Amino acid sequence: MPGNWRIIETEADVAEGAAWLADQNSRFAEALDICGPLPLRRRQDGFRALLGAIVSQQVSVASANAIVARCEAASLHEPDVTLKATDEEMRACGLSRQKIRYIRSLAEAGIDFDALRGVPTDDVIATLTQVSGVGRWTAEIYAMFSLGHADVFASNDLALQEAARMLLDLPDRPKEKEMRAIAEDWSPWRAVAARLLWAYYAEAKKREGIR
Repeated sequence: MPGNWRIIETEADVAEGAAWLADQNSRFAEALDICGPLPLRRRQDGFRALLGAIVSQQVSVASANAIVARCEAASLHEPDVTLKATDEEMRACGLSRQKIRYIRSLAEAGIDFDALRGVPTDDVIATLTQVSGVGRWTAEIYAMFSLGHADVFASNDLALQEAARMLLDLPDRPKEKEMRAIAEDWSPWRAVAARLLWAYYAEAKKREGIR
């Protein structure tokens, strides 16, 4: 990657980012003490990853996993197969009419996923959000975990917003615009800040007895 871009490839990369954040902000240092080492959370990139993201919208993790498994069994994770599949074949996998439209739109987009590995985050987001059913949050998550971009943050994520409220002792949960501004201070490791906030959110909810 050009310039000062960092790609998170290993747990050591995550640890480096976490140490930097802890050094910059004592609240992050406290959170890191509570949460311990942060997970790598790298995923496969490409059509399959975005199909899974679309399937996961507004359904439980268990349901999403089951539908993705059926899609893969029917080879719908291959764009060429998806373009030839009938509505009936796609519905048989558990896909709703809306998600069938989204996944077809993704297949028709003909995105060069290999090329996305070498472009800035803003360009990744601009490319992916042209596809129906792929919003900014999905594109940012893709850049973060499928491409490993170190300096991207999903500001519209409710768990990240609530974790920031708790950790930073804010009077209210920040909305997307405010959250994006707050996260600027965590550059160039915003993706690690997100990992830490998600981990902190999980620990805080456990302490409250919420599963």
